[in-house]
Amino acid sequence: MQLNTPAPTQSPTATFTGTVLMTPLATGVEPSRLGVAHVRFTPGARTYWHVHPLGQVLHVTEGVALVGTRDGSVVRARAGDTVVCPPGEEHWHGATAEHFAAHLAIQESADDGAGSSNPVTWLEPVPQETYLAAQ
Repeated sequence: MQLNTPAPTQSPTATFTGTVLMTPLATGVEPSRLGVAHVRFTPGARTYWHVHPLGQVLHVTEGVALVGTRDGSVVRARAGDTVVCPPGEEHWHGATAEHFAAHLAIQESADDGAGSSNPVTWLEPVPQETYLAAQ
């Protein structure tokens, strides 16, 4: 057993828009592939488009979160809600323009066949028009 007391870090601007603080809570040690982070978004902040090869579960802990998919579907989730993103689905998530949001991000890493694992593939930024339409 191990006690983990992680510190939040600001998420990279290469994969997030706005101010986002991420606290890694768990990173699986073989044979586990599980990763869990607590992610906090300021109003207007969001991820870039991305995809998880084995899917992702987002459990909202505070505020109002948006989760959007390429087909234009948007889920508005509040504290206590859980959103399941299936494997291979391109999506983004973040706060609304007016509210903070925080969620637990839970996903597994997939073996890439070359001996390393990958929990996410990052794509391009979410256009401002797409984000505003999600409001």
